[in-house]
Amino acid sequence: MKRIKYLTIISAVVLALVSLSSCTNDLNVTPLDKKISTAASTFKNSAAPYTEFLAKIYAGFSTGGLAGGDNNLDISGYDGGSQAGYLRPLWNLEELPTDEAMCAWNDATIQNFHNFAWTPTDVFLNGFYSRLYYQITIATAFMQQTTDAQLTARGCSASLIDTIHTYRAEARFLRAMAYDNVLDLFRNGPLVTDASPIGSSALPPYATAQQLLSYITTELNACQANLLPPAVGFGPTYGHANQAAAWALLARVYLNANTYLGTSSTQYYDSCLTNCNKVIAAGYKLEPTYQNLFTTDNYKSQEIIFPNIYDGTNLTTWGGLMFLECSVVDSKNQAVTNAPGAWGGNRAVQEFVARFNPEETNYALDQRYSMLYQKFNHPSIDDNTQFEQGTPLLKFVNYSSTGVKNTASFATGAFPLFRLGDIYLMYAEAVLRGGTGGTQAQALTYINDLRDRAEGSSGFTDLEITSSQLTLPFILEERAREMFAEATRRTDLVRFGMLTSGTYLWQWKGGVKNGQGVDSHFNIYPLPSSDLNANPNLKQNPGYN
Repeated sequence: MKRIKYLTIISAVVLALVSLSSCTNDLNVTPLDKKISTAASTFKNSAAPYTEFLAKIYAGFSTGGLAGGDNNLDISGYDGGSQAGYLRPLWNLEELPTDEAMCAWNDATIQNFHNFAWTPTDVFLNGFYSRLYYQITIATAFMQQTTDAQLTARGCSASLIDTIHTYRAEARFLRAMAYDNVLDLFRNGPLVTDASPIGSSALPPYATAQQLLSYITTELNACQANLLPPAVGFGPTYGHANQAAAWALLARVYLNANTYLGTSSTQYYDSCLTNCNKVIAAGYKLEPTYQNLFTTDNYKSQEIIFPNIYDGTNLTTWGGLMFLECSVVDSKNQAVTNAPGAWGGNRAVQEFVARFNPEETNYALDQRYSMLYQKFNHPSIDDNTQFEQGTPLLKFVNYSSTGVKNTASFATGAFPLFRLGDIYLMYAEAVLRGGTGGTQAQALTYINDLRDRAEGSSGFTDLEITSSQLTLPFILEERAREMFAEATRRTDLVRFGMLTSGTYLWQWKGGVKNGQGVDSHFNIYPLPSSDLNANPNLKQNPGYN
């Protein structure tokens, strides 16, 4: 099958959006080509328009507009790079309320996240919410325009229909992934499905956490039959969602399901393990060198299951990897990562660094620890306006695994939305939480595989743990060491009951230098006020009225 090229944004890709009303009734979607206004004038009995439409759905997870630098915005009223893209706002919402990131900027309401002071009118929250429902809506439009009856009426061949069946499965996966973000961050929201009247004035119904969870899992289980089989490493289908991506997302959803629903069912951990086992059996392998997961040529890795792709020449954005690399460096440490800019914004507080226990000298061997830039010699953030206080996490780099520097003006590479290391951690946690379908012995093996990899080629096994050390508190710590800066930290802390409580404090948590516990309603973000005003079917989360 022809590989989708994310790097080309086509003008005739989503004709159905020309008359598209927002699923939230206030999302301002920009038509991709004002000259195209009907499905009949675009969809043909050839693969091109369907490939282009699907490419646009994928591209919406990498860039905020149709032109370089997030210009020609998908969603008007927001900055396409920092507010209404995908990865950058997701990272902000997942990292800034935690010990992994504190931003020195005074950019709109950005300080409210570490201070736990956000509101339903927050521009960053509203922008990302709009991005998620934009992605949900265009994926739904694609599904509505590609039914078998429509394809047959257009004279599509049987082989083309088979190809489009795969495209439809990919669109369903991408829509489910966006809905998972809605569930995880907001817990509820409008539910737009294939039966929704896109383009009409009808308002979508309110969906509870249980309804969203059921919809996501049903969609992911149903679409697997037509998804591509797992493909390990780089190949002609690299970047496409395949069956392993669906299994990985299901594992993540099931691991967090009890948190979403306020329940304690071991059934969800059973399902998490079922899907972890499927991914592991597919043949993915840990990347031998940890740093190579985050280089410009990480497409070579056999660990990454589903990447979010960026190209510094053909797809330029102020979000994505550009943001992840530039926001953690200033002129004094820019050369370490070869970042294409030195923005001096995000760094971790001292409590995060402390989990690489300085009393255990073996952590000096840890490749992951080496990514914590400690040459500022001021681990405490006493004045948040001073970027050189704190510890930048220099994880993503703008050079290849062989040291070749990217010379483009923007960052290049892929962000691993799902990778095998995370699957190993989910497996171990699900076992420890009582799930069946895995063993503690195997969980210990997987965790020690990660810790052996962290030591690289040193030949030592000093970071390995024993079975008595494999506990849930250890898993939370190891997730921090293994997954830092990969947009999972807030979710992990919520799942372990640590985000808002006074049990674990870090500098400036809740706006106080030594940290303080905050109200539990901050475990969930609010629905935007504008959407609540536009759609009376919706209900605000507790604590935000």
